[in-house]
Amino acid sequence: MTDTLRPAPQLHLDNQVCFAAYAVSRRITQAYQPLLAKLGLTYPQYLVMLVLWQKREQSDDSMRVGELCDVLMLDTGTVTPLLKRMESAGLVSRRRSDSDERVVVVGLTDEGVQLREQAISLPLEALCQLQMPVGEALSLKARLWDWLRKWK
Repeated sequence: MTDTLRPAPQLHLDNQVCFAAYAVSRRITQAYQPLLAKLGLTYPQYLVMLVLWQKREQSDDSMRVGELCDVLMLDTGTVTPLLKRMESAGLVSRRRSDSDERVVVVGLTDEGVQLREQAISLPLEALCQLQMPVGEALSLKARLWDWLRKWK
């Protein structure tokens, strides 16, 4: 077919907000990968650990898997296999709730708690990999969270 399409700049890749967000997300995840490999974590596992470490700082040792899914904005079909692998690695424990057997509760193991110390410098190391000034990163993060909150 030799027909020429009429110009439609709204369909050009470099005009897509979704592609820009996707490309930035991939670049950030790629910057984290070698740093996380030293800890034996994937990026999604790191996100789980961040949530559980924060929960532990608040003197809470565990949380419902459904609550974890809500915080991470992921479904249980994604989180459950992830937690199973993390449990096999000795980082988290899973158990049924005492009050409702349908509810699964996840918490950190001693090994998962200890891993936190090794991860403390990771966010700054990732920013260095990305060659992004801290102020610029904080501004971008604030703008992205503002944007996400508008969707809720």
